[in-house]
Amino acid sequence: MEKKTSVLAVLEILRQESDRDHPLTAAQIQQKMEQQYQCPIERRTLYANIQMLKEFGYEISTYQENGHGYYLDNRDFEESEIMLLCNAVHASNFIPRKHSNDLIKKLLATQSRYTAQKYRNMVYIDNLRKKDNQDFFFSLQILLEAVEEKCAVEFDYVQYNEKLQLVPRRTTPYVVQPVYLVYENEKTYLIARHEKYRDFSHYRVDKIRNIQKREALKEPLGPLCDPYEYAKTKVYMYGGEVLDFILLCHRRILDDIVDHFGREIQIVVQDPEHFITRVKGSREGVIYLAMQYAKWMEILEPVSVREEMKAIFSAALSRYEKK
Repeated sequence: MEKKTSVLAVLEILRQESDRDHPLTAAQIQQKMEQQYQCPIERRTLYANIQMLKEFGYEISTYQENGHGYYLDNRDFEESEIMLLCNAVHASNFIPRKHSNDLIKKLLATQSRYTAQKYRNMVYIDNLRKKDNQDFFFSLQILLEAVEEKCAVEFDYVQYNEKLQLVPRRTTPYVVQPVYLVYENEKTYLIARHEKYRDFSHYRVDKIRNIQKREALKEPLGPLCDPYEYAKTKVYMYGGEVLDFILLCHRRILDDIVDHFGREIQIVVQDPEHFITRVKGSREGVIYLAMQYAKWMEILEPVSVREEMKAIFSAALSRYEKK
């Protein structure tokens, strides 16, 4: 390594080997320069390199300032931000294990090796729910390009069969024009327009296979909606008709209702333990929600959905009462 490029090696050593709790002495930096880069460096050259990095904008705490040594004090991400991002990637079931590990490795590379080791010590349970879709990031890239180029895509959309194999839902590929990508319900969804229908449709990106770009659809897309408003009405991302619902809920699920429908909802206190709220949502999605919270939620309106819930619970009760 040429001595004039040694400043980059000093920066890399400070990036990987130092932080506020692990400052390096000048002698330690000199030793690492020789061991890792085969580049002996005089102390005065080291000081000049550190001063050059500081003048270039790197915040490097020095021995004169802290009384212990040298460390890189500013990074692209705070340690807490990196821990949050790494945990989010690790917990995301739709990101394949290999891609997940690669992403985490890149994120940890922005920190010192001590932060990286701290993360590895914290996360000791493998996420067994990781999906095996190695095409996920390829599909994501094609979709991003299609949104930018305003072209259509075709793909197979898969589901599990009785042998727990992922197979196409139908024999012909889906053809849609991508509009948005949103993250909802711990999954990434494509929101798209179909040539035959005016409404949006949505698809889980981790279940898209064999994707390729096509020419734009002939029919104009028309006005676009807010993708997160769309997702908010599709409770659990169920499609279908969107209705106005009046719900009677127990106070203990108020946080969950806000998580599903947002803080814009209006609530009316019914008594110390219950409240009533009006929300918009897909019929199937709110039915599924009401089944999840059957102990704490009651659909008051629409009456037709309330009657449907009665039939669902009646059928379920009869099955449980069978010997």
